Amino acid sequence: MKNYNILNNDYFCFTMRLDIITVLPALLESPLSHSIVKRARERSLAEIVIHDLRPYGKGKYRQTDDYPFGGGAGMVLMVEPVYRLIEELKKERTYDEIIYTAPDGLPFTQKEANRLSCLKNIILLCGHYKGVDQRIRDHLVTRELSIGDYVLSGGELAAAVITDAVVRLLPGAMSDGSSALTDTFQDNLLAPPIYTRPANFKGWEVPEVLLSGDPEKILEWQEKESLSRTERLRPDLLDR
Repeated sequence: MKNYNILNNDYFCFTMRLDIITVLPALLESPLSHSIVKRARERSLAEIVIHDLRPYGKGKYRQTDDYPFGGGAGMVLMVEPVYRLIEELKKERTYDEIIYTAPDGLPFTQKEANRLSCLKNIILLCGHYKGVDQRIRDHLVTRELSIGDYVLSGGELAAAVITDAVVRLLPGAMSDGSSALTDTFQDNLLAPPIYTRPANFKGWEVPEVLLSGDPEKILEWQEKESLSRTERLRPDLLDR
């Protein structure tokens, strides 16, 4: 399938493949089976495969976690099951990134979503419990991403967020592909306010310029509002 990537103006001929490794696959089934992600999967723009880590666990009970060396609370995902599954996947294809979702990873941004949307094969490893054995991070993972400065019960929801943000950028995933170019954060600015019908509701009126039909004036207003909102709500973005 030949697609046109609106973010880098280049043609590419492949279906993006995302392999997600988790101990709780049911957590991901619903978030990745609706809306734009569902449409992308149905159109063969993205192939998303959720892998249950437990069959790769040790012993009779398929153990995937153990107590941390040195003591302390919480359980840690073991290196062997993760290694076995990743090595099995790597026999089938070459991966551009093996990403671990972690609260102490690099901040996941729109810029990073843009970059990932141009890759072909990606593994997303979901942490759980207290995290994963550090040797996984040192030797198997190529990138660590965080969706915010807080801790979740596991990395599954973070993986769903990253997948959604990336897949929606694939050509053909959205009805109007150019919509992604005007999203908040694409140019390190917040998007301007948006309105729809009716033009007047309970005396709450749509700005007159948006009803003028003058593209130049509308664009000027949008740029001004975008900058104003960013200065007021997210001044940190302007430093970038």
